[in-house]
Amino acid sequence: MPKAKSYHIAIVGATGAVGAELLDVLERRGFPVERLLPLSSARSAGKVVSFRNSEIAVEELSPESFKGIDLAFFSAGGDISRRYAPFAREAGAIVIDNSSVFRMEADVPLVIPEINGEDVRQHSGLIANPNCTTAVTLMALYPLHRAFGVRRVFAASYQAVSGSGARAIHELRA
Repeated sequence: MPKAKSYHIAIVGATGAVGAELLDVLERRGFPVERLLPLSSARSAGKVVSFRNSEIAVEELSPESFKGIDLAFFSAGGDISRRYAPFAREAGAIVIDNSSVFRMEADVPLVIPEINGEDVRQHSGLIANPNCTTAVTLMALYPLHRAFGVRRVFAASYQAVSGSGARAIHELRA
């Protein structure tokens, strides 16, 4: 029986709140990771992240970071995505971006796996995620839409401080 494919994965923003959650999800779901490359700013480079009973040193993000990477998850804000996602794509990685930078681009699928997961097949090297409030709201509304054809929704939300990153969470707790 052929061996299942394993992936070389980079996580940009690995020391932030979203990066830490992504590491946890990859581990809990048993995602086939052959090599994990945690990336961050110079300030966080050298820190260590835990993954599958291993401690992995975080490296400083650079344009050359993506050589040999299959999947690059970006969770470090829009400016970082805008600057470094093109390097990841040029190196052959598929970029999955958590920022808002690419969400409205016509050729970038905006994917909520539970709703339109098949759209990941239509990427050109870049996949965007909706913001967290939108994703959760649509997951609740999608079954209603399928059953009754929801055409319009009016909603108000309070955004989580975690959307601003780990520093904002620590500031709120202080």
